[in-house]
Amino acid sequence: MDSASVKKWAIFFAGILCAALIANALSTVIIGAAQLTGAAGFIISFVLYAVFFFGVLYIIEKITGVTFFRFSYD
Repeated sequence: MDSASVKKWAIFFAGILCAALIANALSTVIIGAAQLTGAAGFIISFVLYAVFFFGVLYIIEKITGVTFFRFSYD
C-alpha cells in the first residue's frame, strides 16, 4: 500500500474522531450552560452535535484536502 494512501486514511479517521470529540464537547457545554433537560435538551443537543460535527469536518476538509462526505464540489 502506498504511503500517501495510508496517510490519507489516517487523516480521514483522525478527522472523524476529532470532529466527534469537538462536537460532543461544544454541544455539552452549550446544553449545560442553557440548563436544558428532558426531551427538549436531547433534541437540541442532537441538532447542535450534528451541526458542529459536519462543520468541523468541513473545516478539516478545506485545510487538509481529504474528502469526507464530498462537501465541496469544486
